[in-house]
Amino acid sequence: MSTDVTAKSPAPAPPGKSGGAAGGGLLQLMLDGMRRNMRQYGMLIALGLIVAFFAVMTDGDLLLPRNVSNLVLQNSYILVLAIGMMLVIVAGHIDLSVGSLTAFVGAFAAVLTVQHDIAWPVAMVLCLLAGAVAGAIQGFFIAYLGIPSFIVTLAGMLTFRGVTEILLEGQTLGPFPEGLKKMGNGFLPAVGPETNYHNLTLLLGLVLITFVVIQEVRGRKRQQEFALDLMPTNLFLLKLVAIVSALTVLTLLLASYNGAPIVLIILGLLVVGYGYVMRNTVFGRHIYAIGGNLPAAKLSGVKDKKVTFYVFLNMGVLAALAGLVVAARLNAAGPKAGLNYELEAIASAFIGGASMSGGVGTVLGAIIGGLVLGVLNNGMNLLGVGSDWKQVIKGLALLAAVGFDVWNKRKSGS
Repeated sequence: MSTDVTAKSPAPAPPGKSGGAAGGGLLQLMLDGMRRNMRQYGMLIALGLIVAFFAVMTDGDLLLPRNVSNLVLQNSYILVLAIGMMLVIVAGHIDLSVGSLTAFVGAFAAVLTVQHDIAWPVAMVLCLLAGAVAGAIQGFFIAYLGIPSFIVTLAGMLTFRGVTEILLEGQTLGPFPEGLKKMGNGFLPAVGPETNYHNLTLLLGLVLITFVVIQEVRGRKRQQEFALDLMPTNLFLLKLVAIVSALTVLTLLLASYNGAPIVLIILGLLVVGYGYVMRNTVFGRHIYAIGGNLPAAKLSGVKDKKVTFYVFLNMGVLAALAGLVVAARLNAAGPKAGLNYELEAIASAFIGGASMSGGVGTVLGAIIGGLVLGVLNNGMNLLGVGSDWKQVIKGLALLAAVGFDVWNKRKSGS
């Protein structure tokens, strides 16, 4: 008589219940979260590594308060352009005219304030209106006449550059009124008792940190309400700690010098405002829709021509604002101003996560991309790297970012 004995394998232990499983399970969750969010956080991690690299290579000179303040002032107009360019690229278009339009607005401001003694607040309004008109004209040709954006904005690049030289007659025109100069070089006023720090900057930094933490927690709760895929709690807390630490360091660095630059406040308002528009408004969703799948967007009732028109009108306004900032920064308008700004803005958007095919990208991503280029420029200047090698390194950075985007999409698709 034989007995049939069937061997039974032990039941697997629940995750986190057996020795070593807790740590391994947590590590796996964090790695999975990083993989799912690599598109969003890859460039942020890269920015941190670049800052750390140049901080070590320059013996800490990169993170000196004066240099951090100059880094903000030197890259502010590129970051303004990058915000508008991100919207254009998300909508599935490109704008090659922003550098020339920036120069044109600076020249227009110089003619108004220097040659005709028009009050600088009035001149600023007129310059922003001029940028809106320029953007609207290009938007009309692209949206309603169906001419490709590459062709229209290439024509705009040549036209605005020529008009700039006509306005300035080939010469540099300046200086600007004091009120306008503060837009590009000024700092927040000192208030409160005498301390080793700029009190108003400390207060604004505390408000910003509180706002960012609240927004992150609200976003997580909203994901829970809609049963969306959540980032692991430990990784979310690590993210909050990293954000708070970075903002705290930045606040202390700026507060230990002259305080927050005025243009940084303008830039912060733009980031918050445009971030809200792209995340929470119908117009923002329509931009993503027409860039992601135009036929489907049309069938869903999206007025794609109207959206495209306003995207380019908005780009014109932001280019005008950038033109005012760079002219105020230089305290003069020149016929060669704004050269290659369009390439810097496009590179910032792509490095920050925008997709070549449209439909993907964030305002914060554009800012991160612009900061990557800005830190690269500043760090290489501190190390004495020649302009030839700087162009090579920035070109390779752009190629690596776009290559990462293509690889990430293929991996996600597979």
